[in-house]
Amino acid sequence: MIDLRSDTVTRPTQAMWDVMHNAPVGDDVFGEDPGLNALEKTVADMFGMEEGVFVPSGTMGNQLGLKVHTCPADEVILDEKAHIFHSEGAAPGLISGIQLRPVRGERGVLSADTIASAIRTRNDWDPHTRVVALENSSNLGGGTCYSLSGIRDIYQLTRKHGLALHIDGARIWNACIATDTRPEQYGEYCDTISVCFSKGLGAPVGSMVLGSSKLMKQARRYRKILGGGMRQAGMLAAAADHAVKHHFTGLKEDHDRAKTFAEAIDRNTAFRIQPDEVETNIVLFGVQEGKMDEVLAWFSDHNIAMIPFGHDIIRATFHYEVTDENLESVLRAVATYTSP
Repeated sequence: MIDLRSDTVTRPTQAMWDVMHNAPVGDDVFGEDPGLNALEKTVADMFGMEEGVFVPSGTMGNQLGLKVHTCPADEVILDEKAHIFHSEGAAPGLISGIQLRPVRGERGVLSADTIASAIRTRNDWDPHTRVVALENSSNLGGGTCYSLSGIRDIYQLTRKHGLALHIDGARIWNACIATDTRPEQYGEYCDTISVCFSKGLGAPVGSMVLGSSKLMKQARRYRKILGGGMRQAGMLAAAADHAVKHHFTGLKEDHDRAKTFAEAIDRNTAFRIQPDEVETNIVLFGVQEGKMDEVLAWFSDHNIAMIPFGHDIIRATFHYEVTDENLESVLRAVATYTSP
């Protein structure tokens, strides 16, 4: 099966298994896992942040990022397509007692002007705006990315209003490649960042939240409270470290294959797409009304797996297990599909 459902489906390479097997380990709750300590420093340095805290998932990384910035009854501004809003189980209300204010951006990307119009006054009856959260790249937006200038404008707005800026960087590695932005440039314009190792980079488990030493001290305590304290996690750190070192630059190949796929989709009148909107490894395309199940089943019969992603929308996600040979098979299938 050519699995295009997500970039989370990848399995460790043999080289990754090898470094995991040979990783030094220690008790991370006691701060004694050498590999994890080194990874936290390495990634924090990459993004120009003071410290990092390794967590099991991107959801936990985001929730820790919000938790360290807020008090109950505060509000977070974010795009209406944001993962924090759609796919994290209403965790901000449960964990932090805060409210989300989703606003409409452009394919998951917000502008400073849009955010400015959503900032609350400080009346006693208003929830108090405390955080702006950006997702880069945007999953529901179809892999769209913020420009560095756009993030800088938003950062300057947050400074003016005394707000924190958090970046959900689950696929920030893809954004780096697509926009030719160095990781440390993001660190210049935000207070916290959550980065993921188990999506495009292909590690089996793990994310990290990054920020100042003061904020990360709080994050580490909340991680433990939420059950995220791990013991001999050096094996996971070794996989993440290998992924950053060996899979990061290869993301461009995923982007190129996604673009080629999008162009093939555009040539088939049974589908709808704007191929020039494909920026990274995610492709969203439309199908004829009521044909979703039929199309997915047809591709499945041709040994290709994708997922529904809204009303009559399908998502295909490219990753390092999708080879050029696989892509050719997918392109042939796209070309031969006809709607009954």
